[in-house]
Parts: sequence; C-alpha cells; structure tokens
Amino acid sequence: MSLTDPMAHTTLTDLESIRLLLRGGSVIDWHRLAFNHQNEVEQFLRVNEFDPSDPEDIERLENLRAEAVEYLTRHFSYRIPEEIASISPATDLFLVASRRGKYQTYACMILKLMHVMHHLNGRENLFRLPISDDQLFGLVENKVVQVVDAIRSAGYPIVEFAWSRKERDSLITKLLAKKDSIAAHVYDKLRFRLVTQRSLDLAAVLRELLHKLIPFNFIIPGQTVNKILPFRKMVEDSPHLRGYIDQLQTDIDMEEASALSNEFSASSYKVVNFVADLPVRLSAVFQHIHPAPKTDLSPKEVIFVLAEFQVVDADSARNNEAGDTSHQAYKERQHIMVKSRLTRGMQNMQKKINKTPK
Repeated sequence: MSLTDPMAHTTLTDLESIRLLLRGGSVIDWHRLAFNHQNEVEQFLRVNEFDPSDPEDIERLENLRAEAVEYLTRHFSYRIPEEIASISPATDLFLVASRRGKYQTYACMILKLMHVMHHLNGRENLFRLPISDDQLFGLVENKVVQVVDAIRSAGYPIVEFAWSRKERDSLITKLLAKKDSIAAHVYDKLRFRLVTQRSLDLAAVLRELLHKLIPFNFIIPGQTVNKILPFRKMVEDSPHLRGYIDQLQTDIDMEEASALSNEFSASSYKVVNFVADLPVRLSAVFQHIHPAPKTDLSPKEVIFVLAEFQVVDADSARNNEAGDTSHQAYKERQHIMVKSRLTRGMQNMQKKINKTPK
C-alpha cells in the first residue's frame, strides 16, 4: 500500500464499488460495469463464491444466464441478440457490460437478472438447510477472521478488529424502538468492527474488504450510514482517483443529498456502517460443521448470511466513546423511545395528529 496515496492501485471498478458501499446503493440501478481484464472478473467471481476454473461453476453461471434470457423474453418481450443470449463462456458478459457498444445494455440486463436469481437461490438453499444461526455465525466469523488477518498481513493498518452477536434482549429492545422494524429485518445479529490507524486508511481497507470478502453486489441497499468518508473528498484527496471523475456512472455530488443516519446516534458520531449478505459455499458448511447437515444440495451451492460492518479510524473511535456519542448515551436514547412506545405510544401519536395544521 502506498503511504503517499493509499488508493494508488485502485481501479474504476473498485471506486464504483466503494461508492455503492458508502451510499448503500444497488447494482440494479447501474447502467454499466467497469471491468478491464478477465482477471478482474475472476476476482469478482471468487468473492461471490464461484470458482472460475471449475466447469461446474461455469455451468451454473450459464444456467443462470439462460434463465435470465428466458425471463426477459417472456415477461418484457425483449429480443436479446443471439451473440449475447448464447455468449460462451458466460463470464464474458461482465466484459461486454463494461464496454461501450450495441450489446452493453443487453449484457447489463442479463447480469442484473442473474444477480437476483442467484440471490433467490441462495436464500432458498438456506431455508432448506437444517442448520442453526449459531452454526452459521460461527462459519461466517471464521471466514471474516481469515480475510481480515490476510489484509493485516499485507500491511493494511487495522489496529483493532472485533466481532459480536446481538443478544436476545438487545434484539427485543431494538424491535421495540424502531417503528419500521420487524424480526425479519434485523440486520445486525452478527457484527464486525474494524478500526484503522488513520482516516486516510479507511478507503483502502474498504477496497480490500470488497476484493476479498464482501461482494459489492450484495451490499444491502438503504442500510449504509456514512458519517466519516465523504465520497467527493475521498476522490479529490487522491491524485490517482481524481483521474476517474469523468468516468463515474453518475455525478460525483450525488451522495450529498442521500446521507442516512441512525435515529439514536448523536449527530457527531463518526462511522461507516453497512450491511452485506455474505455468500458461504456449502462445501465450507459440510467441512466445518459436524455432523454435516443432511441435505440433497450440492456442496458447490451457496447460501447467504447477513452481517453488519462498522469501519472507523482510531481517533474517531475514541471520540465516539465520549459524552453524547458514547454507547451508553445511545442506549439511553433508545430506552427512552421504548418506554414511550410501551406506555404512551398511541397518546403521543394522537398529540402529533392534533398539532397537525388543518
């Protein structure tokens, strides 16, 4: 990692991926990819738990491609050009979707469908698998620890790394406090926290997480809180990234109008907080859980496990634990809301209605 510019080796795909993470966006809204070489595509496939050297995995991709083409034809009457509908290997779709030309839009449409279908398959696989949350979380913890250790060994200054599972009482309190929350939408049952030495290291660490652990296409849309790493500033502070400004999919200032926040966090609380659906290959499940769960699923299938990530620099982490930004203050604000909803919820709602101008 370059000390003068930690983002010196960042590609356009990396930058778009970091931007999506920081904004909590969705790849369904993208109109192009930015892969330059086959090795970038292969890296992306591996983080999605596809082995580009395995013929069976390539066949799975091509089956998804065929299903996507059939769906687009059946529901929207698209006439997909044969050059794209039957492209082989299917991995070439990623490069076509990254290059200007008459087939780019078709390749993007197919890949969006393949993404959704693969995610649905993984979720259905999880429902069919007789395995507990405790076992799943253990698998994911092992996976994340191995990757973070590798990132540290490569010289990235992660000075603190910890993980936790939200206890049942905390889950109940959260569901009572958040008006739009139901049990199916609790994303932080499993949480990982990384602290970097400097704020300048944040973007490079996020890039490495996206390279090795977190597929950018499985960042959960609308669940990012970014109070520490403004996208424009990140780009303009890097001589290398400034060269990509004119190649971005959307205007560099798009993020300014779409920042989210946690209603119980202080306004001065600094963090990048996001949620990802991490893919786990069933071969890892069968290898590490004893006795192995009984299922007719192939070891090469994938399941998904939601996890929350918090990334912050050391100075901000210290400041976050002082005064109004401390975890204790956060819990107190949350408890006040819970008590209000438990005792006077409807009364408070009626007061708001009565105050509304007629």
